[in-house]
Amino acid sequence: MLDQYRRNIHYLRVSVTDRCDLRCRYCMPADGVQWMEHDAILSYEQIVRLVRLAAGMGIDTVRLTGGEPLVRKGLDRLVWALKAIPNIRTVTLTTNGVLLAEQLPALCKAGLDGVNISLDTLDRAQYAAITRRDLLPRALEGLEAALAQPGLRVKLNCVPMGENDSQLVPLAALARGRRVDVRFIELMPIGLGDTLPRRTQGEVLAVLEQVFGPAGPCGQGGGSGPGRYVTFTGFTGRVGFISAVSHQFCEDCNRVRLTAAGFLKTCLQYDSGVNLKALLDSGADKHTLRAAMERAIFAKPACHHFSASGTAEDERRSMYQIGG
Repeated sequence: MLDQYRRNIHYLRVSVTDRCDLRCRYCMPADGVQWMEHDAILSYEQIVRLVRLAAGMGIDTVRLTGGEPLVRKGLDRLVWALKAIPNIRTVTLTTNGVLLAEQLPALCKAGLDGVNISLDTLDRAQYAAITRRDLLPRALEGLEAALAQPGLRVKLNCVPMGENDSQLVPLAALARGRRVDVRFIELMPIGLGDTLPRRTQGEVLAVLEQVFGPAGPCGQGGGSGPGRYVTFTGFTGRVGFISAVSHQFCEDCNRVRLTAAGFLKTCLQYDSGVNLKALLDSGADKHTLRAAMERAIFAKPACHHFSASGTAEDERRSMYQIGG
């Protein structure tokens, strides 16, 4: 499935809920937000219907997100249904890990292929300050449960934001003796994230190289995402970077997003797309739905307009160069 710039769109992120059990400061106000009513979000049956159509158009990878997807009951049933769709090759999950340990056995039995766990610090007090919830032990329990599952691909996502500078090395060190990819994701200037300091890919890599030595190339991550990876001597896992601000990867973007409200969003930074839930609720048939999806995806924008004043050192350390 090609857009107007000949990019192959085969990756769909599906938000199953807007709700979350944390209140991360770069994501949400302290008192939360007004949640959507239950009938305003896509049902599991509607999600499966839309993914089945998307699979017929070339989508082969689905990532379930939120909010926090594990706060929605019966997520394993959705994984079962998605894995049964012809042409869907991979179904993965992004979570904060707090509810993961208890739900992981059912999710893995349903066929979950991988899990990304968001974790910005290993310091309990700092975790409570960032997330406004004292739940680090439960998040770490989720991480350990994921690492104990045979065959489950595990990635850990950290957002460097200045205040957690002291945690960059301890988090990266988790990959030294474990089969986990630790990725550092640049904070995007969206919403509350635009009010906080941020660290670029080059700045984080420089800190890590001071401790672990020169980074070696790993190229891309072997998955469907935009991560660029390096390795350090003696590491079992890898260290990755997703740098939408300092090193845009728009020309290789392969994904679209389906929001919990049923809006097919073709770029995170723009409101362009199509309201598929409105079409579903109006009784649209599969031909109408598919045509609407095709039009929206074909019109996917060339690139977002995030920008950062990258230094020469940042450019030298670009993963596009390190990875060849």
